Amino acid sequence: MVAIARYLNVTLIVPELDKSSFWADPSEFQDIFDVDHFTASLRDEVRILKELPPRLKRRAELGMVYSMPPVSWSDISYYQNQILPLIKKHKIVHFNRTDARLANNGLPLEIQKLRCRVNYAALRFTSEIEELGRRVIRILRQNGPFLVLHLRYEMDMLAFSGCTHGCTIEEAEELTRMRYAYPWWKEKVINSELKRKDGLCPLTPEETALILGALDIDRNIQVYIAAGEIYGGKRRMAALSDAYPNVVRKEILLGPSDLGYFQNHSSQMAALDYMVSLESDVFIPTYDGNMAKVVEGHRRYLGFKKTITLDRKLLVELIDQYNNGTLGWDDFSSSVKATHANRMGRPTRRVVIPDRPKEEDYFYANPQECLQQPDKPWTSLVHHDGTNLSRTPLA
Repeated sequence: MVAIARYLNVTLIVPELDKSSFWADPSEFQDIFDVDHFTASLRDEVRILKELPPRLKRRAELGMVYSMPPVSWSDISYYQNQILPLIKKHKIVHFNRTDARLANNGLPLEIQKLRCRVNYAALRFTSEIEELGRRVIRILRQNGPFLVLHLRYEMDMLAFSGCTHGCTIEEAEELTRMRYAYPWWKEKVINSELKRKDGLCPLTPEETALILGALDIDRNIQVYIAAGEIYGGKRRMAALSDAYPNVVRKEILLGPSDLGYFQNHSSQMAALDYMVSLESDVFIPTYDGNMAKVVEGHRRYLGFKKTITLDRKLLVELIDQYNNGTLGWDDFSSSVKATHANRMGRPTRRVVIPDRPKEEDYFYANPQECLQQPDKPWTSLVHHDGTNLSRTPLA
């Protein structure tokens, strides 16, 4: 949104956050981010105000605001040719959807670099979040290396995705009821097993334990769980906790008084997890949601820190073969390691898929325009069908 406002030479109002989600988090933008730093650090690029000026505020209170969702993955010319005339006509245009509204590729270099500047310099968490995040990182560091596992196995994730592998019949029914209860979740009838085989489900805690073992992750390493409450609780976490006895969470490392301010504010809790994820020795997301992708890109920006992006489609196939006895442990482990040899966060080019932006690499997961050019050749990426998807470096 900053990049769009800058390109159109219009004023941006500090965003409002959605409060109608499953988490019902009342947090405002300024409860998570240092809003003064945000506006001041971008002053030379774009005018950002905390709220509408009085005259326009009155228009908004009278309902005289044009509200719309911009078209996803749009080129900057869409905003120039279609959105700017609307702003000139209505004075205020309210975007009620703001994620993935700008193309990943084919944009002017200065726009891409501005997106990075916003993410890595202008957006800074509040001092309270920063202080607590640093404390968690200090505690972990005192005990040696740590791995952050972004374990997307919360109730809302499973209900939304329709992924119920490993759940009891009662749990699967509960998740289905929840999905039908939320009208903005469009997909209702979902075949869980089919979705899992397509690699579209988050890995379960049990599957994750197997994969960490197959990758030869030291069982004594601290495994920090960056997530909300895991669905199924201790029962579902048992396999992972048995395999990795040093599983920790922020709720274990900090006292109730430390987290009291953040309770029932899931976005602020996620901000703590984000800070810890950036600093970890290894980051492994079990699903490729927004946070996982942005952390991946941020870790690339910080010097290509080790991030293992799991090939879930291939992994569930290997896991099923191992569990049914058709694949021994050594072959299973070798296959898992071979699959991920080039998925460790090293320099690669974004995969571009014309006319299918949702399926190509996300800009924020690999903001290559902002990264130090590697001395070694780019890693070659090969699609499942064998097509070479590597790209030559930018001039």
